[in-house]
Amino acid sequence: MKTVVLAGATSTTGLVAARALLTAGWRVVATGRSAQRLAALAEAGARVEVADATSLADMTALAARLAAERGGVDAVVPLVGGWRGGGGLGGQSDEDFHALLPALEAVRATSRAFDGALRAAEAGRFAIVSSTAVGRPLAGGANYAAVKAASEAWTRAVAQGWAKAAREAGEPLRAASVVFRAKTLDPDLLTARLLRLWDDEAPDLGAASLNDRVIDLD
Repeated sequence: MKTVVLAGATSTTGLVAARALLTAGWRVVATGRSAQRLAALAEAGARVEVADATSLADMTALAARLAAERGGVDAVVPLVGGWRGGGGLGGQSDEDFHALLPALEAVRATSRAFDGALRAAEAGRFAIVSSTAVGRPLAGGANYAAVKAASEAWTRAVAQGWAKAAREAGEPLRAASVVFRAKTLDPDLLTARLLRLWDDEAPDLGAASLNDRVIDLD
């Protein structure tokens, strides 16, 4: 049974993903800052943890608890997101920019906290949800595109670090860090594609091929 951490999972996307992964036989650990908002995930069968996905301390503590349990962690998916924008370049307020920053902060905190666990896993996966806006940023969404681009850069840096560590250790690469891009996120499509990251029947989906990939969900 694989274990996935859905960090910041109290959105509709988090609930849909959790239900699908649970149906597929996964163990789902869902985090959020509000016990009340985590209730639906608990009812679906997920293990819930009140923890801030943007906090390195919270995520490190969670990683330590899970490391002490049998099975470890196979995947981490930060789901902190949201969109604010419009009004052209002049409308890109500091308030909106700071409201979007938690998405990047969650990518940083979760990848750092679970780095060792995912590299030690038989086939560890770190995956983020980005946007096609990175490839074609618009003035009215400049704040949003900038945060998503930074999140992608961080995730690709994770991929480079894992490849370098495996190469220097003379070991095969087992972990993969990937970016999912979507124009409009379909939670069902995201979950289906996430499950395929362990598809042993697809030779192009091994860690060496997956690591540092940007996968278009559209």
